[in-house]
Amino acid sequence: MGLIKEPRDVDFTVKSEPWTEEELADFRKLMKEIKSKKNKIRLPLTKSKRKRDLV
Repeated sequence: MGLIKEPRDVDFTVKSEPWTEEELADFRKLMKEIKSKKNKIRLPLTKSKRKRDLV
């Protein structure tokens, strides 16, 4: 496969802009909610784990 050339009028480089304090606070709040929900979900124990826990 060869190299792909950029068209003359298109720039493929993307410069990300830093987040504002408000956006960062919203993101952190959302991540905290997702992590708390994830920790509440309990998976059923497999047979091998049950045997180890009983010993």
